[in-house]
Amino acid sequence: MRIAYLTGEYPRATDTFIQREVAGLRALGIDVQTFSVRRPGLEQLVGEEQKAECDRTTYILPPNFLRLLGSHFKLLGGQYLRSLKLAWSTRQPGLKGLLYQLFYFLEAGILARQLQIQHIQHLHNHLATSSGTVAMLAAELSGIPFSFTLHGPYIFFEPYQWSLEEKIKRALFVCCISHYCRSQGMVFAPTEAWNRMHIIHCGIDPDLFEPVKHQGMGNRLLYVGRLAAVKGLPILLESLAKLVVQHPDLELTVVGDGSDREMLEARTDSLHLKPHVKFVGYQSQSEVRARLQATDIFVMASFAEGVPVVLMEAMAAGVPVVATQIAGVSELVENQVSGYLVPAGDPETLADRIQDLVKDSEARSRFGMAGRAKVVEDFNIQKETARLHQLMSRTLAGESEAIRPHLESN
Repeated sequence: MRIAYLTGEYPRATDTFIQREVAGLRALGIDVQTFSVRRPGLEQLVGEEQKAECDRTTYILPPNFLRLLGSHFKLLGGQYLRSLKLAWSTRQPGLKGLLYQLFYFLEAGILARQLQIQHIQHLHNHLATSSGTVAMLAAELSGIPFSFTLHGPYIFFEPYQWSLEEKIKRALFVCCISHYCRSQGMVFAPTEAWNRMHIIHCGIDPDLFEPVKHQGMGNRLLYVGRLAAVKGLPILLESLAKLVVQHPDLELTVVGDGSDREMLEARTDSLHLKPHVKFVGYQSQSEVRARLQATDIFVMASFAEGVPVVLMEAMAAGVPVVATQIAGVSELVENQVSGYLVPAGDPETLADRIQDLVKDSEARSRFGMAGRAKVVEDFNIQKETARLHQLMSRTLAGESEAIRPHLESN
């Protein structure tokens, strides 16, 4: 099987789950060609994995004028007019929306021609916003079927702007990362398309993580992710300010970067937390694993998520988690079994649950063991890519598949 993977910007430091999925499919013998609309910035290439993927990825932008013109010329025909009509009907409102749709159509022409030249059988897209539009139009232009992985939560804020219903209707199948995500997609999809929406989790390789041994006080906290207010970091800092009064040895390491870093560092100073918080920027996958080995509690105070892969990594490392009870998080973290789930935006409850784990090494060990077992069973990248392979093979052959594909035994 020869397939193509498309995202808007690949590979990024924050999208390691896509890189793992691609690697997993290749390990199953699938020829996966990666495409990206834009080339990532050098700050995203934090490890050898990202650098290797960058070297083998085909980038649509910036466009070569002759390649752009030649691609669209080769695609002229009946399907070209149908694609133009589809682009027009799914454009966003206003002049700006029309201009962006023109860009997406031009990009789709370059991609469609490359799919034909490389004899691609199927196109799969991650993140169904702008790159999802390019994938849908490229599929129409080339006659090659497409599918996409629906993550959320942001596309559910603007489903009509991104023509989510049309994408679901036209996709051969849709991978939803959780039952919650699937239910939100079903809100906008026609009932006859519900059976093509399946549950394929993002996943990790648990064997890469050695379980942490917990003892004594758990003073080392870790956050990994984008530095943005929507991730609840101001709430986490407010909670930390309450905790350090009783636990002056508490330390929070913040891994990642983003547009709100300056604001968050200023907030750290204003709360007199500078001795307790370390901002270390982006880290490679191996560096994140090392950070997990040196932590006691993983914290996530986010307001909007899908099913965070970094929570899977923490749980695979036997680290108990304190996370907000939003979206599909409860499908990964079981409250008071593998961690604590707290209301989003509530610094008092967040501080209380962190403090419970700081003082109780037995609870940290118990939660850590349960969390690792959950990841091994339901969020193992090898199992999830096998499910995706099975789903892709069967749907391309015109066969049906269960909502949550059952792996065939060898």
